[in-house]
Amino acid sequence: MSTKDFIEKDYYKVLGVPKDATEAEIKKAYRKLAREFHPDANKGNAKAEERFKEISEANDILGDPKKRKEYDEARALFGNGGFRPGPGAGGGSFNFDLGDLFGGAQGGGGAAGGFGGGLGDVFGGLFNRGGAGTGTRTQPRRGQDIDTEVTLTFTEAIEGATVPLRMSSQSPCKACSGTGDKNGTPRVCPTCVGTGQVARGSGGGFSLTDPCPDCKGRGLIAEHPCLDCKGSGRAKSSRTMQVRIPAGVTDGQRIRLRGKGAPGERGGPAGDLYVLVHVGAHPVFGRKDDNLTVTVPVTFTEAALGGEIRVPTLGGPSLTLKLPPGTPNGRTMRARGKGAVRKDGTRGDLLVTVEVSVPKDLSGKARDALEAYREATAGEDPREELFEAAKGA
Repeated sequence: MSTKDFIEKDYYKVLGVPKDATEAEIKKAYRKLAREFHPDANKGNAKAEERFKEISEANDILGDPKKRKEYDEARALFGNGGFRPGPGAGGGSFNFDLGDLFGGAQGGGGAAGGFGGGLGDVFGGLFNRGGAGTGTRTQPRRGQDIDTEVTLTFTEAIEGATVPLRMSSQSPCKACSGTGDKNGTPRVCPTCVGTGQVARGSGGGFSLTDPCPDCKGRGLIAEHPCLDCKGSGRAKSSRTMQVRIPAGVTDGQRIRLRGKGAPGERGGPAGDLYVLVHVGAHPVFGRKDDNLTVTVPVTFTEAALGGEIRVPTLGGPSLTLKLPPGTPNGRTMRARGKGAVRKDGTRGDLLVTVEVSVPKDLSGKARDALEAYREATAGEDPREELFEAAKGA
């Protein structure tokens, strides 16, 4: 991506969030769009694939606080692609080379000197490329980040799991060892002198940098292009990786695995792997933050007279809870340490909600007992306070 393209791209608009959006809002917007436009859900849809790439690119910048700060500062400085001269610049044209800024000051009195070290640190961090002093050496290139998804069972999400992930990415061509030349002897591109970038005028009196059109940003040209990769030095490859998903992940969580993405070029580091986690439902248990939830039916006599009830746990033996006499329907009790695994290794709790079960069919003996209970409690109206409160409101 050229510097001009980067500055002009509105990543906030891509994700549909305001410029003051919180990290949580950005993450939520990305997850929603990633699910909608993911290639697996839009097979053969080139527009959806391109949209997914834009969404991932925007999230890579805005989802990283440091990159987001650098991006905001760059756009504020250049004003959506055009450098804003100060009040004293006058109305005439002027020559301004962004290379002065990106490359850093060459001296205390130069035009770039007022920016100290220049903007090399800003764009170097975002584009993974060096600043001044690189000479004509071809630079290492970081591998691409890879996005993938995985679906776990409820129990796997709570306890953690190792799952196989099959991924496709661009990696160095094996036939030419990533050189692009079938003889393994590419030459330095004479157009960009190995930098992979060329400067161009923008019509506004200053220059911008773009990927070199002759070497496509590689800094090298193959005299004898490799037949497998057509001289690009990159080839599509598939691999299966065993990935450990940590215990306690939640549905919709995006996990970053550093250095597990596509391999880099010319000694550059590998990209990162981002795994979007989907978690299936459980027929018995639910989840609330780090706590598990379960609803347990009890009889009327257990709720009224009290007693001990057995409660299931996820993946472990059942436990016994003491039910106090007069327990109301819907009361929640807590079994400590029986919930989901937290980041520090401790566990949340199991929240047990009591639900009084009303029998549909009664035996003669049970019916007689309930009739006797009704007679014994005749005159008691549990709704009396309700009506009194309604009158006074």
